[in-house]
Amino acid sequence: MSRLRLHAERHLVARIGWLRAAVLGANDGIVSTASLIVGVAAAKAMKGDILLAGAAGLVAGAMSMAAGEYVSVSSQSDTERADLARETAELSGDPAAEMDELAGIYAARGVEPALARQVAQQLMAKDALGAHARDELGISKTSTARPIQAAFTSAATFTMGAAVPLAVALAVPTWWTVAAVALAGLAGLAILGGIGARVGGAGVWKSVVRVTFWGALAMALTAGIGRLFGTVV
Repeated sequence: MSRLRLHAERHLVARIGWLRAAVLGANDGIVSTASLIVGVAAAKAMKGDILLAGAAGLVAGAMSMAAGEYVSVSSQSDTERADLARETAELSGDPAAEMDELAGIYAARGVEPALARQVAQQLMAKDALGAHARDELGISKTSTARPIQAAFTSAATFTMGAAVPLAVALAVPTWWTVAAVALAGLAGLAILGGIGARVGGAGVWKSVVRVTFWGALAMALTAGIGRLFGTVV
């Protein structure tokens, strides 16, 4: 038995669907909740008000992420289904033209025309729609939109990310809230950036610097607004 039959390769692109939603959810959970808490705390609010704002931000953010991901990915799924339905009709109406189209795609990639036609014939004999979906439309099992998966992944990871600054705000005295939540948020973002880069096979340090920079900027801006608002009031 050959080695190829014994070993099935696992490519990182297979993770892209859930990984994107997970990283986006956790990152947004940390940034938005930490920024909200820092902004309210900088306005000299009471501890109860700070925790209430953080908890409300967690719930609202998780639901917003779930709804946003579901609507966005559902739109992608609707487009994929429409394209597949159109392709099914074309295969039924003029299979010869679809054969020529598929052979042309392979020939354009460098396959000899005669061989390209032979490959197209064999693939269409086995699964005509699957061949056209993959090679003409760019739709595969790896890239297929999954709205429910994206919605639940985003909501769950947002909640996990938002729980970090909220737990810190609960644990520390009120006068330490801004510094403690900011540091915890940046540390969480750095860890998240590193994990996401590792899982996705990308450069770790570049991802860490990128995510912590934007998180620090968001918290700095909300802290400034909170301080200004607290002074005015």
